[in-house]
Amino acid sequence: MSDLAENLASVRQRIAAACDRAARDPAGVQLLAVSKKVSPDTVEAAAQLGLRLFGENRVQEAKAKIPLCPGHLRWHFIGHLQSNKCRDAAALFEMIHALDSLPLAEELNARCDQAARTLPVLLEINVSGESSKHGFSPETALRDLAAINALPHLAIHGLMTMAPWSPIAEKARPHFRKLRELRTRCEDALGAPLPELSMGMSGDFEVAIEEGATLIRIGTALFGERKTEATD
Repeated sequence: MSDLAENLASVRQRIAAACDRAARDPAGVQLLAVSKKVSPDTVEAAAQLGLRLFGENRVQEAKAKIPLCPGHLRWHFIGHLQSNKCRDAAALFEMIHALDSLPLAEELNARCDQAARTLPVLLEINVSGESSKHGFSPETALRDLAAINALPHLAIHGLMTMAPWSPIAEKARPHFRKLRELRTRCEDALGAPLPELSMGMSGDFEVAIEEGATLIRIGTALFGERKTEATD
């Protein structure tokens, strides 16, 4: 608990400093605690420290974990979503960060229709063009934007990306800037605001904040190293 409290205090200080450099209000940056491979007891400890927003990247893990955690917490899905998990995802989460194709959007919309709900989503953009990453290319996102926006049970709230891994945080800046610029193009195409930019993880979130992130996905800097793929 003491390590977690110290880690959280450090992250919050770093958020505040990045916001100060960018002349932003820290209230405009949401800290999403990435709780993959984290026990319900640790989630509860984090909640006692004031964290409310948590992110999971595997539907099956979340399905088992969320019922064991405090009921007032908010949950976002941040991993690669498979079509056969859309039903559970629609029931478990208040936002999907990684909508990465039009067919997936259509399937998720159908499941939300069955659940009689509208689900906020972010479009995942592969701004780096890496073949190992999921997501729309910027061009495909612009092409499919209207079709996704027309789906009645999905609400596009913004964009999400993962920068290529580097030990040098500054190398992520061009990718975060591209996402922010793409958001402007998407807003122009839709004629409506897209308020959310989900970008920045433990190694580069300060740069992401300086480039306009509204949601930062922090796991390792809070909970320590875990042997999983890099989504935080």
